[in-house]
Amino acid sequence: MKLGPRAQLVLIGALFLSPIAASLVAYNFMSHESTANYGELIVPQLVTVQPFERPGGARFTFAELSGRWVMVASDSGACEAACLEKLTAMRQVRLALGRNAARVERVFVVDDVRPMDPARLKDFEGTEAVRTPLGLTLPAGPANDRAHMYLVDPHGNVMLRWPAGGDRKRMLKDMERLLKASQIG
Repeated sequence: MKLGPRAQLVLIGALFLSPIAASLVAYNFMSHESTANYGELIVPQLVTVQPFERPGGARFTFAELSGRWVMVASDSGACEAACLEKLTAMRQVRLALGRNAARVERVFVVDDVRPMDPARLKDFEGTEAVRTPLGLTLPAGPANDRAHMYLVDPHGNVMLRWPAGGDRKRMLKDMERLLKASQIG
C-alpha cells in the first residue's frame, strides 16, 4: 500500500507531535504530588512574637533564638506518652545531625495551664521548655498544635511541619537537606 504525499506528511507530523501530546496528557491528568521532602512545606509565616515563661518565671521569646534553626513542639504540661514521643523525636533527630546539631535548638511549649514537671525533662537536656503566661491564649501555629512538630528558620519563619508521631529518619533527611542548603544559622 502506497501512501500519498499528503498522508506521509500527516504521518510524520503525528510522529513528532505524539510525545508532546502524551506529556500534556500526563501533566494534566496524572497524579504528580511526589516531593523530596517528608515534612509539609509551609508558606513562610513568622513564628509567634508572644512572650512565654520559663519554669522559673523568666521571660522567653523566640527572638532570643534568632540565627538558629528551631524545632518546636507543643503539648500539655502533664507530658504524657505522646508528649514524650515528640521530645524524644526532636532529641534524636538533632543528635543524628552530627556536627550540624549545634545549629539546631529545641523548644517545647506547654500549651495549657498544667505546670511541667522538671523531672520529665531530665532526659531532654538542652530543650527549652516554656509555657504561656496565665491569662493569655496562644495563636494557632507551631506553639499551639499538638498534631505536628515544626521547624523555624534562623529568621523566625515557620518553614516545615511534620506529623507528631512522624518517621524520624525522614525528618532527619529533611533537616540534613535544609542545613546543607542553608548558609545561615
